Amino acid sequence: MKHRQQGLALISVMLVLSLALLITSGLLRSHRLALQSSAQQLQTLHLRQWAMEGEIWALRRLHKAFVEQQNHAEMLRDWPQITPELGSEEAQVEVQIEDLSARFNLNALLHQGQIDVVTLERWARLLELLELPALRPSQVGLLSEVSQLRLLPGFDAATLRRLEPWVSLLPTDAALNINTVPALLLHVLEIEPDITDALVHQRSTTSWHSVQAFSADPLIAEAGINTHGLGVDSRWHRITVRVVQDQHVLTLSTDVEFVVKTAQLKVLQRRLLSSRGLEITQ
Repeated sequence: MKHRQQGLALISVMLVLSLALLITSGLLRSHRLALQSSAQQLQTLHLRQWAMEGEIWALRRLHKAFVEQQNHAEMLRDWPQITPELGSEEAQVEVQIEDLSARFNLNALLHQGQIDVVTLERWARLLELLELPALRPSQVGLLSEVSQLRLLPGFDAATLRRLEPWVSLLPTDAALNINTVPALLLHVLEIEPDITDALVHQRSTTSWHSVQAFSADPLIAEAGINTHGLGVDSRWHRITVRVVQDQHVLTLSTDVEFVVKTAQLKVLQRRLLSSRGLEITQ
């Protein structure tokens, strides 16, 4: 009987010790997860701070270009050679700026509720060049986000990814900037591919000071290009800041407009995309 009681006592002690070990292990695991979470939050905070510093740096340079009436086509051309002194030895910060007027403006399809025929023809050619399904403005309607096109038949995620780099949502009077537009969109103006390449090469050293100068360019003077909706400058830009640290990547995309009346840059929208693919619109 005595040995049995001792055995039961030993078993009880072992059970208590096992329970204590389980509780301790759980606490240590929770503590370790809390530390990891805090470290990740701290790292994300640092990435955001560097991203915002990159945005501020780009806003200052862009504002200076506008105020000094610098040829911003030339400024954009030189941008890849401009590197901000941001980040640290462990983090890399890349800043890019894009002219949103160099994209096809979806809002230009409808002008005062009426379909713009010239823009509609260009839209059809763009979709054809991108090998995408036909889409009429009446199907599009008013959009606040390009991603809303996914609600339409035939526009899945892959189709949207194909189209998105070529389009923007600007005011209806925003002109397509011929000084920054890519060769594909020059081709949409019914300019032959070999001529568009030549125009882009020529533009790399000398920008057109007016739409009239563009249409009178010897390369296209005989082609009778319709200059409706074209321009030579822009007020809308996108600043993209990419921060890389170890295996973590954070991208901040900021759309801005230069307001002529106040001579200031206005932030229209910010998008923050983490390496996990989570997007936050601000």
